[in-house]
Amino acid sequence: MGFFSWRTQDTNRSIANQYSNRKPFVVFMIDNKGNHWMEDNYEGYGVFGGKDFYELLAEMNGLGSDRSAGIDLSFSGEPYISPNLVERKVDWTYTEEEPEHCEDQGFFYGGDEDEEEDDY
Repeated sequence: MGFFSWRTQDTNRSIANQYSNRKPFVVFMIDNKGNHWMEDNYEGYGVFGGKDFYELLAEMNGLGSDRSAGIDLSFSGEPYISPNLVERKVDWTYTEEEPEHCEDQGFFYGGDEDEEEDDY
């Protein structure tokens, strides 16, 4: 099984996991009710501040806390509301748009460990 990773919605940075050649940074996961979870050392498996992204996605869409149902919904092509993933919680207003998946899975970057592909 690979890693789960996304790009932050406010800065468009790839959320690196602790095993990659990039340093993890603080990420906030925010739901549509204003709850938030802070993660400062992302492990790569979809958990932010002790809360699983896909369980939260299932909860937000009335599917209980079933992680598998959240994963299935995420890849179904059906419309749904999604948690937000941002670096700057203070400046962020919740949006129903889902964060973009990271093609590098937060790990497979290649190149220099200090290299960042985006300015923020």
